[in-house]
Amino acid sequence: MPRPRKCRKVCHMPKVCNFVPVGQDENQATVVLTVDEFEAIRLIDEQGFSQEECSSYMQVARTTAQAIYNTARAKIATALVEGMPLRIEGGDYRLCEGKEDVCHCGGCQRHKYGARFQEKGEKQMRIAVTYEDGNIFQHFGHSEQFKLYDVEDGKIVNTQVVDTNGQGHGALAGFLTGAKVDVLICGGIGGGAQNALAQAGIQLYGGVAGSCDAAVEALLANNLGYNPNVECSHHGHGEGHSCGGHSCGEDKHGCSGN
Repeated sequence: MPRPRKCRKVCHMPKVCNFVPVGQDENQATVVLTVDEFEAIRLIDEQGFSQEECSSYMQVARTTAQAIYNTARAKIATALVEGMPLRIEGGDYRLCEGKEDVCHCGGCQRHKYGARFQEKGEKQMRIAVTYEDGNIFQHFGHSEQFKLYDVEDGKIVNTQVVDTNGQGHGALAGFLTGAKVDVLICGGIGGGAQNALAQAGIQLYGGVAGSCDAAVEALLANNLGYNPNVECSHHGHGEGHSCGGHSCGEDKHGCSGN
C-alpha cells in the first residue's frame, strides 16, 4: 500500500489563477499548475529562498520541494514556449493557519514575527539598520540583528534591537515586511535581496558604513551618504572583507480534514 502524500503548506492562494495568451482559442489545451507548485515558484523564484528553506516552509522533505519546483518550472516553460494557457488549481496542499507557533512560511512573516516587535504607530515611519555592536553590519544576507527606529514628525520616538534568529538572505525581506519596516539602511546587499525589498515596498539605502544611530540621524537630516548602485555578491571575498563602502557593495484547501 503506497504511503499517503503529505499536504504541502501554502501561505495563501494565488491572486490570479488563469493566464491566457492574447488571441488564443479558449478551447486550446491548458497547462495546469497546482497550488503547491505555484507556492514553490513563489518562495524560490519570487522570494529568493533556497530549496532547503522552501522545504522547511512548506513542511516537506528537501527532495520533495526540489521535485515540486522542477515540475513547476517545466510546466511554466511549456506554457511560455508553446503559447498555451496556464491555470493554477488543485494539488495536495493546505493553507497556512497564520498562527505564530505553526506558521513558518515566507508570506506570513507578519503573523510569525508580529508579537516580537513593538507596536508601530499609524503615522510613524520604521527604519531598519543592519546592526552589529552599534555599527552598520556590512553583509545584509548574514545580518543577525537589526536596529529598528520609529520616526514621527522627523524625530526618533522609539528604538529596538531584534534578532533574525538565523533567517537566510532569502527570508530577510519577509522578516522586515513582518516588522512593518519602511526603510532599510545597510552596507553590501545582493541584487536578489534588493528586488525582494523593492517588491515589498521597502526603500533601500545601501553602501552605508559607520554608526547606526548617526546614519539614521543623517537620513532624517537629508544628508545620508549612500550608494544607489551598491551590490555584494560575496564571491572571492575573505572572511574579514567589508564591502559596504564600495562597489561590491479565499480560503481554499486542497486537502481534506484541515
